[in-house]
Amino acid sequence: MAVALIHDWLTGMRGGEKVLETLCGLFPEADIHTLVHVPGSVSATIESRPMVTSFIQNLPGVKVGYRSYLPLFPTAVERFDLSAYDLVVSSSHCVAKGVIPRPDAFHLCYCHTPMRYVWDQYPQYFAPEKMNALKKRLVPLFANYLRMWDVTSSVRVDRFVANSSHVAGRIQKYYGRRADIVHPPVATAHTRISETDDGYFLLVSAFAPYKRIDLAIQAFNQLNEKLVIVGSGPEEKKLKALAARNIEFTGWIDAQQLNSCYARCRALIFPGEEDFGMVPVEAQCWGKPVIAFGRGGSLETIVGHWADSARKPAAACTGLYFRNQTVQDLIQAVRAFSRWQPNPKMIRKHALRFDAAVFIKAIKKLIQERERL
Repeated sequence: MAVALIHDWLTGMRGGEKVLETLCGLFPEADIHTLVHVPGSVSATIESRPMVTSFIQNLPGVKVGYRSYLPLFPTAVERFDLSAYDLVVSSSHCVAKGVIPRPDAFHLCYCHTPMRYVWDQYPQYFAPEKMNALKKRLVPLFANYLRMWDVTSSVRVDRFVANSSHVAGRIQKYYGRRADIVHPPVATAHTRISETDDGYFLLVSAFAPYKRIDLAIQAFNQLNEKLVIVGSGPEEKKLKALAARNIEFTGWIDAQQLNSCYARCRALIFPGEEDFGMVPVEAQCWGKPVIAFGRGGSLETIVGHWADSARKPAAACTGLYFRNQTVQDLIQAVRAFSRWQPNPKMIRKHALRFDAAVFIKAIKKLIQERERL
């Protein structure tokens, strides 16, 4: 089969790109189609593939400001010529699923999330106080158009695969489609149990509003515990201004440095509501516990115990949940963590359920089922 891999954009190596990297290994002859590619921003495995980009690649300021062209994304993705491909596999969190395959081609969409900017997280991304007068008039119109296009284009997908039960529910809600659930692949081969504790808590994230990094900073300002934050993004200046001296920002670091951070931390802080969230699984691969907001993908990636519970955590527990996205709830969870003795062996054992081999086997099975039809 001639295979095309579709990914929204390639501007950094985050969770979605790690899924694409695994798909590249599964389909070694596949071409990649993407709206925007910043050379050198992703792994060598991805960079080595034949790459087809959209007209957005040549627009002004696209390397850092590609998100501002969001209203053009549907047109851009529909202009890809996929007539030569028998199998189309889209890795989609925005518009990748909206490509137009050949009528007899099979389109498998691995959906990280329906377009969060215009669905459930629209208020966070486009809060009135964040927009000028012109945007207040235009954004609702574009958002309405994007919602209609998002639903209409979902019929071009033959089979949806969701990265979590949480996302499968939203696919059903917004598209009226059933989705198989296959958790994203996590590389476990180069990890091990680490009992090193250099006394800091770790947060790894892009700096987007829904990630709630501001919540973690405000909590740790009061706790006066050391917090190391790995990542960057549009809110970087604002977040750095909010942080006290006990909070350190590293920017994005390479895989080896990140693994070192995981191996030496006390615990991972995960304050946002995620669709799945690969970072908590990566931390658990090192035997490190997670303190997470108890909603969304965290409920599937962590064997959690509620921090405000009077009962002791079970032996299989791999992290603590806090109930509300408030500073006080997170502070309570961090303090509860200091009274808990996690089991690194049990934590790593749980993380191995998300190994890349499990993902590859499941995707192969779904495609083989299609071939038998």
